[in-house]
Amino acid sequence: MKVLSYDPARFAAIPDYDFAENWIEIDLGDGHSGRMHYIDEGPKDAPPVLLFHGEPSWSFLYRKMIPVLLDAGFRCLAPDLIGFGKSDKPDDIGFYSYDRHISWLKQWREAVVPQPAALFCQDWGGLLGLRMVGEEPEKFTCVVASNTFLPTGGTPSPAFLAWRQFAKSSPEFQIGELLQRATATERSAEEVAAYDAPFPDEPSKAGARAFPALVPVEDGMDGIEQNKRAWEGLAGFDKPFLTLFGEDDPVTGGLAQPLIDRIAGAKDMPHAMLSTCGHFCQEDRPKELAQGVIDTAKKAGFLA
Repeated sequence: MKVLSYDPARFAAIPDYDFAENWIEIDLGDGHSGRMHYIDEGPKDAPPVLLFHGEPSWSFLYRKMIPVLLDAGFRCLAPDLIGFGKSDKPDDIGFYSYDRHISWLKQWREAVVPQPAALFCQDWGGLLGLRMVGEEPEKFTCVVASNTFLPTGGTPSPAFLAWRQFAKSSPEFQIGELLQRATATERSAEEVAAYDAPFPDEPSKAGARAFPALVPVEDGMDGIEQNKRAWEGLAGFDKPFLTLFGEDDPVTGGLAQPLIDRIAGAKDMPHAMLSTCGHFCQEDRPKELAQGVIDTAKKAGFLA
């Protein structure tokens, strides 16, 4: 297996992404190591907010939310998951697992921002982030979740099964076009190219192709037992927990209610379904999402 590094030339013309590069070395397992890239903007002593992206995006997804959050007084931290963005990419699909992604993200967190933090998470950012909340609730001050869930088996929807098969076998796995189709607003050609930038060839797409098959939505899959245990802590999470989901997301649009019903901190929060908002809500409704984070953090007493 090879661990691929990013080509800086492919990121030379990324629009609205004038953030400094930050790097940390991660133990990938089986004797491999790789570099994880992350955004770290704002004063180091400001209240930190973690921004976790999902499949198949990268921290570019948060470029519209970060300025709003910085103006509110946050320190914004947005990692590129291993296999995505500027982070290193193992080229073996079989190397990726749910537990490994958790390990890689926890290594980053413990080294960079171990203190309690607010969390915004979407898609696989939620499958990772919500599990981390459930396992270590004391490390989180509040949560805003969008278009995500923490699955524990069951029967997947036809829409998800179609997506899983497409990611696994489609010869035309064009990341930028996927982002275009999964937003309710139009992306520019430059934005589509920015989502394509991390993936110059087929080996670089191993992580993106792997993710859908790792979602534990069917009984017997790896991750179910870990998520069931995490749900014990997540259900008891009594700090402010807000859901802001997109009305136009056909895959996860209906999954807010289980979070609202089961998580203690979700009670009496102003949950909302956002109109003109697809799966990649950060593209469609960034200001509303950022304001949701600000309001939730203030309710938690985490932001002045």
